[in-house]
Amino acid sequence: MEDVAAIKAARKARRRFLVQFAVGCTSFVLCVLLYAPQFSMLTASYHTTTTRLDADDYSTAEEVLLVDDGGGGNALPPRLDLDNQVGSPCSSMPEHGICCDRSDANADVCFMTGDVRTDPTTSLSLLLFPPPTTTTADDVAEERIRPYTRKWDPAVTKRIHEVTLRAARPDEAAWSRRHCDVVHDAPAHVVTAGGYNAGNYFHAFNDGFLPAWITTQHLLLRRRGGVVLAVLAYDQRWADRHAEVLAGLSSSSASAHQIIDLVNDNRTHCFPGAIVGTRFHGYLAVDPARLRDNKTILDFHDFLAHVYTNKNPPASQQHRGRLDVPRQQQQNRRPRLGIVSRRGTRVIENEAAVARLAARVGFDVDVIEAGKEEAHRQLTLPALHAEVSGLDALVGAHGSDLTSLLFLRPGRAALVQVAPLGVTGLARGLFGVPAQRMGLRYEQYDARGHESSLSRVYAPDHVVVADPERAKRNKKGGGDGLDWEFIGRVYLTGQNVTLDLARFGETLARVHSWVLEQRQREESGSA
Repeated sequence: MEDVAAIKAARKARRRFLVQFAVGCTSFVLCVLLYAPQFSMLTASYHTTTTRLDADDYSTAEEVLLVDDGGGGNALPPRLDLDNQVGSPCSSMPEHGICCDRSDANADVCFMTGDVRTDPTTSLSLLLFPPPTTTTADDVAEERIRPYTRKWDPAVTKRIHEVTLRAARPDEAAWSRRHCDVVHDAPAHVVTAGGYNAGNYFHAFNDGFLPAWITTQHLLLRRRGGVVLAVLAYDQRWADRHAEVLAGLSSSSASAHQIIDLVNDNRTHCFPGAIVGTRFHGYLAVDPARLRDNKTILDFHDFLAHVYTNKNPPASQQHRGRLDVPRQQQQNRRPRLGIVSRRGTRVIENEAAVARLAARVGFDVDVIEAGKEEAHRQLTLPALHAEVSGLDALVGAHGSDLTSLLFLRPGRAALVQVAPLGVTGLARGLFGVPAQRMGLRYEQYDARGHESSLSRVYAPDHVVVADPERAKRNKKGGGDGLDWEFIGRVYLTGQNVTLDLARFGETLARVHSWVLEQRQREESGSA
């Protein structure tokens, strides 16, 4: 009887377990059906990294990154401090907002913090969605910006795409309109490859890459650092030419974020914030007083060394460049001098004679074929960096190729700029002052009338040759009193130079002596 009672009790317990299990499963299914949409919306709202790639290398999967709030629960992702500029009205933004700083004469820059998404109906709009517990007002303000560093130049600025930043309207904030095709765990940085950036070495760095680095370099220090570059006027040749710098600007890790062709990509991209535009501190300039982390042009020099060599210089060599040969060989070898060989305009017509002169002074001479127009002769930028970073001195006529001064070793190399007739001040401002900021020895050789090819076009006493400063003001000028159309046509694109070898030899001799003196100081300092 006891066995029978035990069997009945076991059967009753089993039936009770099955009923409870069925009820539990039903409750679980109901929970999934009720709360899965809200959970999906939450994971879409607080942005993520990617776990797999689709066929065109854009992420379509999501991984939620949540931070422990100290109380055993999950907190929202840490707030992004997007603005690194001292005294900016946007440096203390709320966690959900839009702010633009238009105080600079050169460039506007705008910031968005929170749930930022591209508008699928127009790629040139960024929408700020409210947190799930709030709503947007019916009347939402918007900002418009053309992200380029020459806003004082309407002729070029009007050709830059205009981007709209605004809060999402209530109807747009509805769940049915909040789909994310691509979810990013880093903020967007909207920049342009338009203007003068695409086809000019100087403008690519001065108008584009250096300002972009100034604006976002502090974000590279985050654990999953960097930004997602969203590029206007995207050009594949520009992207291929500058692949290393673009990768470095978008991430501090080996795998950079994918670049977005903002105009032509009609998918909805979602970000934890956005920066539209860049800061500008001057020609090839970084002003440490304007940055909360006091970065300088030397830090940008180190950034370029990192992206082009794929390694960081040892701490003892920061801001000094790479030592490519052992110290004993470094002390014994002849100083290396590179001559930038131009084609078209502002050519040094007696370049071969200048190279022989430099060799007699005591340099080993390399002629660097810049050749912007002839693609087959153009060095890749990593190759150009390797060439220039090993030089003791770089010589060249005023022009965009002298942007390579950024690759020279601060405190250990010299720049010699040949300023053709009529461009003395321009040459010093664009390349001379930046070279001195970098700690380079700077020499400027100002060509005289008889050294300019203009002396073969105009009589020696003509104002163009005899008094360039007056000639530049001889016609209707701009706000600064200079006729820039005339300057460009006559003095920038209309002349070459034949250097006076005796006078230029004195310049080379000074540079040669300085290089040897720097070596002696290093040798005595390391003894």
